[in-house]
Amino acid sequence: MPLVYIADDEPNIRRLVAFGLKDSGFESAEFADGETLLAGIKARKPDAVILDWMMPPPDGLAVCRTLRASADTRDIPILMLTARGEEIDKVLGLELGADDYIVKPFGIKELCARVRAVLRRTERAQEPEQRLEAGSLQVDIARHMVTKNDTKIELTAKEFDLLVMLMKNRGKVLTRDSLLDKVWGVEYFGDTRTVDVHVRYLRQKVEDDPDHPALIQTVRGVGYRFTE
Repeated sequence: MPLVYIADDEPNIRRLVAFGLKDSGFESAEFADGETLLAGIKARKPDAVILDWMMPPPDGLAVCRTLRASADTRDIPILMLTARGEEIDKVLGLELGADDYIVKPFGIKELCARVRAVLRRTERAQEPEQRLEAGSLQVDIARHMVTKNDTKIELTAKEFDLLVMLMKNRGKVLTRDSLLDKVWGVEYFGDTRTVDVHVRYLRQKVEDDPDHPALIQTVRGVGYRFTE
């Protein structure tokens, strides 16, 4: 079950939310202030946090800032729970990193629905991209397969990895050194001309006209860019 932390200085609200979450299939833990919440997150990272704005220091906004400032916790979905319903307060909470904003009094069913919605958005954002497309060129990363005009294209492992790296960064210029590092790995000590050779072979397989490439462009003196 997804684990949701509830931080609020009002015991009745914590119990109400915990009961509603349990009824909706969530596991939960309660915290009366920001300090104990942060300690709890350090001990066990939750799937989401319901955070009261007006808790004793550190208040909800301060906790939100702390969570968003750390690489270990910045991806935790945060739902801000507060009696402050003015638009400026909502904007402030969202700009500081809250994923949703719920004003007291609230309906417990709506709260649980919002928790589910935030978790779905987070799961979609964290899913690795499995299919890449550029016109008739399609790359299925999970199946390690490339097709163009519905015809399968045979690529070597490095050609495939190079194509995926370029397509995932489409529109960005990738230097030869960065491509060596990301595709061949830091243990590779070869010449950057290795990249040029693989790009040439790759163009012959995926471009309509390898002599005038429309997909993989050369940025003179820098590297390569996959067109947007």
